[in-house]
Order: sequence, then structure tokens, then C-alpha cells
Amino acid sequence: MSIMNEHSSITHDTQMALTPELVRQTMRPEPDLGDEPGLTPLSDQDLDDLARRLDRECGGGHLWIFAYGSLIWKPDHEAVEQRRATAFGWHRAFTLRMNRWRGSPRQHGLMMALKRGGRCDGVIYRLPDQDRIGQLRRVVLREIRYRENVDMLRWMDLHTSAGKTRALVFWAGTPPEKTGSEETLDEVAHVLARACGPAGSCAEYLYNTVLHLRQAGINDRNLWRLQELVADQIAALRDGQVTR
Repeated sequence: MSIMNEHSSITHDTQMALTPELVRQTMRPEPDLGDEPGLTPLSDQDLDDLARRLDRECGGGHLWIFAYGSLIWKPDHEAVEQRRATAFGWHRAFTLRMNRWRGSPRQHGLMMALKRGGRCDGVIYRLPDQDRIGQLRRVVLREIRYRENVDMLRWMDLHTSAGKTRALVFWAGTPPEKTGSEETLDEVAHVLARACGPAGSCAEYLYNTVLHLRQAGINDRNLWRLQELVADQIAALRDGQVTR
């Protein structure tokens, strides 16, 4: 089964299989082991330079940021306007492999990036014009963190009810060193049901993403199927029906 995201007709009264109770079963204390090995944290000067560069690239218009995952439910920036938006030619995929944050050396985690093909429905947020560089600095620190990840920033023309809107997108494409080997929803579900780090579990990340996408009126067929698979895995682990 492919991980390519597609819009579906899931109704909002359909209950999620992945419940808060199941998510709590995936949470456990994990030590903060610091930065990912082999990566160079962005310095204050790096952050200032990158924020100014992005501000220049935006030009004289408003600056919009595209949210398709955790930026929808846990933004680290202020916004003065938001709109539904669609990125054609891209889809959500759990391709970011990590041994920190929501994973550990014992069980790596997976988080979402955009991968070529299909479509991705999300939300764009407009940053306040009067503090654009400061807001950019905050969101870049939260999303990118390391010099080696700067290439994962991209400007896209997104489709909205007001026409095409240019927006800044984080993690469009995945560098080879971060790409997980998981190719099917079953394989991804195996990881998400087990991975946890100092920031929380991957099941929690999936739960919040699906929940808040639905609240925004966005239904993603593959994420919906994935939360069902993860719920089944967690329940089976609880009942001793599968090995860890």
C-alpha cells in the first residue's frame, strides 16, 4: 500500500480508532540526548542571516507559511490570517527518521515531510508584517535547527480560494541521510506505535495531526488508515499479541 496522500470523503462524525487512552500507552520517559549526531546547530548569526534572506526572497508582499502537520496544531509563530491551501504535486509522507525528539537510539521515530506526487491539503498562515524577521527566526529554529537542514526550505505556489499564493514550506523533500526505509503504511505504523522520545511519542504526533486536520475540514485517507493501523498495533502490544 502506497503512502501517497489522497483526499477522501471521511465524515467528521466518524470516530478515530487512535484514542487518547491508546496514545497514553505509548508515552514513557526518555532522556534528552542532545543534538542529533553529525549535525551542526544553527548559531544565532545563522538564524539572523537565514531569516533576513527569507524576508528578502519574499519581496514586498505578505509572507505566508504552509502548515501540513504539527505547525497546524502547535505553531511557534504569530499569524494575522489563515487560509486553506493545497500543494499539488506533493503529499505527506513519514520519511524523516530520527533518534532524538520523538525517537531514541533504541527505537527510531518517523515524522512527516512532503514527498513528490499527489496533493497535500493544509493551511497557510500570514506572518505579521511588523515582526516578520523575528517570527521567521522563531519558526526556522523550531523546524530546521541544523545547518544541514536548510536545503529543506522551499517556496511554493499554493492553490487557495483567493487564487495562487506563494508560501514558505518546511521539509519539502527529504535528504538521503534522513530517509527511513519504511515504504508501506503497515511498516510506518509499526514504528509509530513504538517510538517515543523526550518530546513525546510518534503516536501522539499522528493523533494530533489527524485530529486537527479534521477540525480544519481536511480529511486525508492515508493518514486516516494509518491511525487505524497504529491503534491496532498499540492494542496488540498492550495485550501481548505481538512482540516489540
